[in-house]
Amino acid sequence: MQEQPGLWQQDDLLAMAAPGPAAPAPARVSAPDPAPTEPSPASATRPAPLSLPSCAGRPARALPRVPETLLILDTETTGLSTLQGQCIEVGAILFHVPHRAVLSQVSFLMPCAGNAAEGINGIPAAVTRLEQPWQEALACFRAMVGACEALVAHNVAFDRQWFGLGPLPVLDRPWICSMEDIRWPTERQLRNTPSVRDLALAYGVPVWAAHRALTDCIYLAQVFERCTDLEALLQAALEPRSLYRADLPYAERHRAREAGFRWNEAVPRAWSRRLSRREAEALAFPVQVVPDPSAAEVLARSA
Repeated sequence: MQEQPGLWQQDDLLAMAAPGPAAPAPARVSAPDPAPTEPSPASATRPAPLSLPSCAGRPARALPRVPETLLILDTETTGLSTLQGQCIEVGAILFHVPHRAVLSQVSFLMPCAGNAAEGINGIPAAVTRLEQPWQEALACFRAMVGACEALVAHNVAFDRQWFGLGPLPVLDRPWICSMEDIRWPTERQLRNTPSVRDLALAYGVPVWAAHRALTDCIYLAQVFERCTDLEALLQAALEPRSLYRADLPYAERHRAREAGFRWNEAVPRAWSRRLSRREAEALAFPVQVVPDPSAAEVLARSA
């Protein structure tokens, strides 16, 4: 799992008023037509602010169904992208939402020739090549995928890219990003994109290690166990999301930052964030939908 840099590792409708009694019509007075006025240069050239259309008059969208079983997963890799490395560890926990219970868990290493990220994940390449039943563990992982209704990862954009490559299967379940998609309660005083460590500590989960796949899955499972409003959080997280760019002048950039938008990441030289339509319409400033960047573009900006 690759997280955003943090301290621990490298950020009406208007009511219709009833009409009153009609007043007598005033006497018609002829007056000369007003002289036409020239528009000011500013009003002639300044475009109208762009924002989403109002939701007035539209029926409310039905929220997605809450999944009963989640597969919480994490990966450890030798690089930041599939162009630079490979996945060498998978950890996964099958979690039952109504009972807040762990049903099963698995973790396994896959052989690699070298690990340029050993200093981060602490996995020597030689250890990945030791004899161990990783194929059987992979078969168990496949069965757990078949038993779940949704997948959870902390930074889906990073973890999802490794599946469907090499021995790892294609995953055809909806994804939920616990860093980007879940709007954690404000009383937890978390950043808009918290690290796993900060999230765990905010829910009273002890943090004893970092950067191994199953360890991070355990942290998330224990956070979920403590969430009294987990169903509502998951339901909102499963709403379709698009990438939005904030349309704010430079002097008001703090408003985008406070709303969780990030500068120069998904959109070059702009404040952007992935939001559901419902979340975008609730913003106090205008935004525009923009195309998602390709993996190559993201890699070029992270290099």
